[in-house]
Amino acid sequence: MLALVLLGLMPGSAAAAAPGPRITVAMLPPGTTVAEIERAVPGIAPGVMSAGLGRVPAGQTYLDIGQGNRIFSSLYQESLPPLYVTGARVPPDLWARVLARADDAPADIEPGLLAGTLEDAGVRIAARPLAGSPALIAADRDGAIERTGSCVPGGCPGVTVMSAEVGELPGLADAIRPGSGDMLIAIERPPPERDLLAVGIAGDGFDGRAITSGSTRMDGYVLATDLLPTILGAYGVPVPDAVDGQAIEPTAEPADIAAIGSLEERLGEIQSRRWEVLAVNLLIWVGAGLALVLWRRGLAPLLLATLAAAMALVPAILLAAAALMPSQLVERLMVGAGAPVLALLLISLLRRRLGRLAAYGAFAISAALSIGLTGIDVIAGSPLTALSLLGPNPGLGVRFFGIGNELEAALAAMLLLGVGSAVTATRPRDPARAVTIAAVAATVAGVLVFAPGRFGADVGAAITFPAGAAVTVVVALRLGIRRAALVILAPLVALALLIVFDLLVPGESHLTRSVLSAGGLGDLGDVFDRRITLAARSFPRYLHSPFFVAALLAIAAALVFRRHVVAWFDRRPAALAGAAGAAAATVVGTLANDSAALLLMVGTGYLAAYCGLAWGARPASSGDNG
Repeated sequence: MLALVLLGLMPGSAAAAAPGPRITVAMLPPGTTVAEIERAVPGIAPGVMSAGLGRVPAGQTYLDIGQGNRIFSSLYQESLPPLYVTGARVPPDLWARVLARADDAPADIEPGLLAGTLEDAGVRIAARPLAGSPALIAADRDGAIERTGSCVPGGCPGVTVMSAEVGELPGLADAIRPGSGDMLIAIERPPPERDLLAVGIAGDGFDGRAITSGSTRMDGYVLATDLLPTILGAYGVPVPDAVDGQAIEPTAEPADIAAIGSLEERLGEIQSRRWEVLAVNLLIWVGAGLALVLWRRGLAPLLLATLAAAMALVPAILLAAAALMPSQLVERLMVGAGAPVLALLLISLLRRRLGRLAAYGAFAISAALSIGLTGIDVIAGSPLTALSLLGPNPGLGVRFFGIGNELEAALAAMLLLGVGSAVTATRPRDPARAVTIAAVAATVAGVLVFAPGRFGADVGAAITFPAGAAVTVVVALRLGIRRAALVILAPLVALALLIVFDLLVPGESHLTRSVLSAGGLGDLGDVFDRRITLAARSFPRYLHSPFFVAALLAIAAALVFRRHVVAWFDRRPAALAGAAGAAAATVVGTLANDSAALLLMVGTGYLAAYCGLAWGARPASSGDNG
C-alpha cells in the first residue's frame, strides 16, 4: 500500500493519470477541399480559413498561426526569408532575421508565441519528424522545435503538428477520446489554390457543425490566427495580449457543405469581380452617356441625374446579388442594366410632382435604400454586406464583418448628399434649419449602426460621418469661426460616445481590440503607425488607375471652377450644404483611413456625379450654362 501511494505521488504517474487533451494539427496536401475532408471524417466541423492578409508565402501562414497575430506584408521592413527546418530547429541565422523583422513591425508580433506559452504552462508541443515546413507552427521563441518520439499519431501527449494525407484522417479521428477535450484540426497546406484554405475540426462539441470565430462572425469561415487561442483554450491557458485571433467555435446550426463551398467561391471572386461588375459598368455608363449627349444634347440633364441615382442604388443591388450569389454575367447585368433602369423609373415617377427637383428626389430615395438596407443587414448580423462586392472583402483577409473601406466611403458621401437631396426635394420653409436637423439625426443613426463593434465594426464611420455633418451644419447655417469651431469638434464627441458604447456593449470591434486594449502608448502608436504607413502606400498602387487620375482631375477642376460649381446649386442651399459635407467626409476619410487613395476615388466619384445632377437640375433662370 505504501508503495502504491509513493507511485501515485510520482510526477510521471500523475501525468499518466491526467494527460490532458491531445490535439493533432494535420496539414493536408494543397488542393484538398472541404468536401474531401468531410468525406474522410463524417461529422467533422468544416470551414474555410484565411491564410493571411493578401497573398503570403506558406512560411508566413505558419508563423501567423504560431504568433496569433498578423499584419500586411508591406508593413514589415523586409520580406520573409525562405524558411525551413533542419533537425530540431530553424537555422539560427534565419530565425534571427524572423525576430528582427517582427521587432521592427508596427504591431505586437511575437514569433513562437504558441509554443512558448504552452511550454510555460507545462504543455508539450512537438512536430512529427516528417512534418516538413508545417513544423514552424511548433517553433518556440528561440526557433527550437521538439520532435515526437515513437508515439502513435493522434495519441501523442499535448499538441502534435504533422503532415498527413486525407486517407490518414479517419485513423486520427478514431484516436479522439470522447469527453477528453481531444481535438483533430485538419488544414489544407498553404498557399491556397482557391484563395482560402480548407479546414475541419473534430472533437467534443464540433460534431456535425460548421466552424466560426469572433474574428469573422461568419459561419464556416475562420482565420489562421484563430488557431492559437483555440489551442490555448483547450488547456485553459490564458491568451497573451499580443494575440489578435479569437477562439474557433462550432456554430449553432448543422454544417452545410454546399453552402460552405458557395461561400468559399464567393469570397474568392469578390476581388476579381469588382473590376468587371463595378469599374467596367461605370465606364460603359459614362461612354454611353457621352454618345447619347453627342446625339441629342438635351438629354444631358436626364442622363446625369440617372447616373447619380444609379450610383446611389449600387450598394442596395449588390446586397441582393450577395444573397443570390449569381454568376458574374448576371451580377454585371443586375448592376449595369438594373441600376440605371430603376433610377430612370424613379425620376419618371417623381417628375410630374417635383419637376426639376425629381432628380434630387430620386437620389434621396436611392441613397436611403442603400444606406437603410445596409444598416438593417449589419444590425441583423447577416453576412450579405461582407459578401457584397462593395463590402470588406474578407477573402483578402482585411476585415470580416460590418462595412469595409469602400462601403464606408460610399455611405459617408451618400448620407449627406441624400440628406441634402431629401430636404431640397421636399421644399421646407427653412431649408437651412431642416438640413441641419436632418444631417445631425442621420449622422447619429449612422454612427450608432455602422461604427460600434456590436454591429458595423467600422471606427472610421465615427470620424467621417460626424466630420461631414459638421461641415454641412456650418455651411447651412453660415456659422462664424467660433461657432464653427465648436461644431467641428463633433467627430471627437462621436468617437468618445463610440468608446463608451463599445465598453458597455462589447462587440470585439477593431476599436476595442486594437485601441482600447492597447498595452500603453507604444501599442497605440503602432496602431497609428500602421494606418499612416498603409495610407501613404495606397497612393502609388493606384497611380496607373484611370479612376484615380480622373478623381485627381475632377478635384482640380472643382477647385479651379468652384464659382461655377457653386452656381449650379443656386437656390438649393440644402443640396449645397450636403455636397460640402460629403466633400469634407471624403477628405477626412482619406486622411484618417489606411486605404486613403481608395476612399478618395469613391467619395470623389459620388461627388462628381452629384454635381452633374445639380447642373442638370439647376433653376431655369440660372445664367450659368457651365
